[in-house]
Formats: sequence, structure tokens, C-alpha cells
Amino acid sequence: MNRLHEPFPKQFNLSVASDSATLLWTIARQAPLFMGFSSLLDIKPLICLCLSDSPVPPVSEPRAPDASRMQVPPGNPLLLSLTLQELLARDAVQVELVPEKKGLFLKHVEYEVSSQRFKSCVYRRYNDFVVFHETLLHKFPYRMVPALPPKRMLGADREFIEARRRALKRFINLVARHPPFSEDVVLKLFLSFSGPDVQNKLKESAQCVGDEFMNCKLAARAKDFLPADIQTQFAMSRELIRNIYNSFHKLRDRAERMVSRAIDNAADLLIFGKELSALGSDTTPLPSWASLNSGTWGSLKQALKGLSVEFALLADKAAQQGKQEENDVVEKLNLFLDLLQSYKDLCERHEKGVLHKHQRALHKYSLMKRQMMSAAAQSREPESVEQLESRIVEQENVIQTMELRNHFSLYCLHQETQLVHVYLPLTSHILGAFVNSQIQGHKEQVLGFLSTLALTAAQGQSPPTCPGCQRVASGRLLAVVCVSCDQHRASFACFL
Repeated sequence: MNRLHEPFPKQFNLSVASDSATLLWTIARQAPLFMGFSSLLDIKPLICLCLSDSPVPPVSEPRAPDASRMQVPPGNPLLLSLTLQELLARDAVQVELVPEKKGLFLKHVEYEVSSQRFKSCVYRRYNDFVVFHETLLHKFPYRMVPALPPKRMLGADREFIEARRRALKRFINLVARHPPFSEDVVLKLFLSFSGPDVQNKLKESAQCVGDEFMNCKLAARAKDFLPADIQTQFAMSRELIRNIYNSFHKLRDRAERMVSRAIDNAADLLIFGKELSALGSDTTPLPSWASLNSGTWGSLKQALKGLSVEFALLADKAAQQGKQEENDVVEKLNLFLDLLQSYKDLCERHEKGVLHKHQRALHKYSLMKRQMMSAAAQSREPESVEQLESRIVEQENVIQTMELRNHFSLYCLHQETQLVHVYLPLTSHILGAFVNSQIQGHKEQVLGFLSTLALTAAQGQSPPTCPGCQRVASGRLLAVVCVSCDQHRASFACFL
């Protein structure tokens, strides 16, 4: 028999006014958010003291959730029927830095947060994100809540602020696309409320409601949907995702280094071109003994000016490639890593949170049973024995609650694991974009360098012709294939 529904022992059948019981029960049902389900069970013996033969209201039945809370989906509720495209289409949130810092003495950074789904644009500070993050952890302790970037009290330079802006953008997009989060009123409030004090609004929205376990209709039946080998599957999934995280963390680091090299290469090419331009613009007169070759020096200076333009183009293309790979590769790899890290954090919360509390409750229960057996053997007074029995019944209820929470935590973990696998195809898009960027970047660099070499070789010589169609090349035609010759259309060095 379920301990949450069975009648209390006869020693609690005391004749006290039922109005007191009703009052106590009303207080318990309207407990604030910090009173969890186990706290409601703590006052169950007190309610029973106020009851005679009337049945105890079943505390295992949560209050009816409103429309914004999780509903029972059709079919098997454990399975997620979502695709990556459907997840990404839920919302696209932009986080931009407001140029002007606000504050009279202590300046702070403000962000413009715009949601495509809610068609809203609001201003948020970092502390607003912190309160929003804490609210999510309170309402959804068994879900993947991404971590926030660290806060720096002093010395926040431009690079740190930009890195934090990117991290906040990844955080809010992962949250906005998460199935349970996207349907919760807290998300809509954070993305659309334009009032002066969003932090108090977030805190007020979480009052008088419990966490997802208290509001989910399936919480008490979560065990029925779990596979028999759920613990084995959990261990395997955790190991797999840990390996994926470690590998993609290394890939992200290498991609960052390649982006950094591309940006440094662009800077070097630009400086190289500027030096060529300066040399080509030199106005120092030639000495008299070099007047016989004055035409050669003048032609060479003109060529150097042309080469400086080519190097400027090469620098611009290298910078564009670095910027594109930073946005399309590194940032998306960081988003995927943030998701995997939130899964690792969730697994740790499960082991150190619910599972640990359950084991601790079982240990406390075993100690009480031994005390009960010792008291019975020593023939103690009936009152002390009754107190032990009351504590044992109370602890049994706590254990029952912990068991239900443990099963619900595994239920959520199973769904979050599926959500991670829904995001896995994102990696193929990221790697594909990286390969295409590398191919295009190297192709453009090859063409640019060929143009530079051709211009250098053509100084003082007759214009070259294409060996296929004998078409005379001029200007930047040297940098491309011969467009009128099918035979040599695919050759980069058509004119060399």
C-alpha cells in the first residue's frame, strides 16, 4: 500500500476539531515555493493529530497546473519527437551590447535582447540573467540548465565583455529552444517584460508554485515509463556524451587557433601591402650615375603600387575568412559544448542531489528502525515508543517522496539525453561549414597569389597569351582562368 495514501496509525486518532485540520491543510497546500514536497510531508503527523476518523487528504496529488505548465503529451510521454530544424525554429534570440554604459558612479553593461518568437526587444543586465538562471534551476532542477558566463567585478575589458555577450547569447538561445523551458511563463517574462524591475517580476512568478515535479501530471507515474535497464542506459549515455564533449572541446580549441592565425595572417598581409605601397610612392630623386636605368626603377615602383592593392585584397579575404569561421564554426561549437556541459552538470546534480538525499533518507530510516527495536527490547514507556513510530512513519513518507523524485529525475534525464542526440546533427553542419570555408579561403588565396606573381613576372615583358586560345591577357585577367577557352577553363595557371 502506498504510504502517501494509507491511514495513519490509531495513536494519531485524537478527537480535535476538524476545522483546525482544514486550516492546517490549507496552509500546507498554499506553501511558498521554498517548501518542497518533503516539507509538506513533515506536517502530515500534525494534521493527523487534528483528525478523528476523517481521511487524510492525499499529499501526493499536486495542484492542477495552469496552461503554461507541462501537459501530458499524447503517446509515450518519455519519447521526444523533435528534429533539429524544429528546435532551431522555436526562436532566434539576439543579444547585442548597448554602446553606452549606464550608472552614475559604477558603470555597468546593458544588453539589448530581441526575440523573434515574441517579437520583442528588451534591455537586460547581467544580474537579470543571474536571477533568470536561478529561477530556472529552481523550477526545473532535473533539466539541462546551461551555465552562465562568469562575472568579473573589476577590470572588464572589451574582449571580456564581447566574450560574455556571446556566451549570454548561446545561453538564452539554448533555453528558448528547450521544450519545457519554451512553454514556461518565466521565459516569456524575461524576453518580453519591458518594465523597470524584471528581477522582482521573475521572483514573483516563481512564488507559490513548486518545481516541475510538483506540477507535472506524470511525476507520480514516471517509473511506469522508464525502461527496466534505465541505470545501465544512464551510465552508457553519460560515458558517450563525456567522450563526445572531450573530442569536440579539442576540435573547438584547434578551430580557435586557426581563426586566430587567419586574423594574424590578414594583419601581416595588410602590413606587407602597405610597405610595398610606401616603397612604390617613394619620391627620392635618382642619382646621376643611375640615370641610365631610371625607366626600370619607375616601372618597378608602379608595379609595387599594383602589388600593394593585391596584398590588400588578400588581407581582406583572410580577415573575412577568419570572421566567418569564428561565427559559423567556433561559436556553434561553443553552443554545442555548452549543451553537453549542461548535461554533465545535470548528471552530477542527479547523483549528488536526489540520489544522495534518497540514500541519506534510507540510512536515517534504518537507524530509526534499530532504535525502535532497541526500545521494544528494553520495554520503554509507551509514549517514547509512539514517538519513534511517528518518526518512522514520517521518514517512510520522506523515502517515498525521494523515490518518486528519483524516478522523475531519471525520467527527465532520459528525455534530456534524447534532446542532446537531437542536437547531434548540428555538428555535421558545423564541420561542413568549416570545410567549405577552408576550401573557399584557400582557393581565393591561390588566385590572389597567382595574380600577384603574374603581375610581377609581366613587368617589362610583352603581354602573355593563353596557350589554348591565344587570347592576350591584360590586367587582372592574369588572376583568373581564361573565360573564353574551354580547354583551359579549369586551370588556375592558365597564363603562366
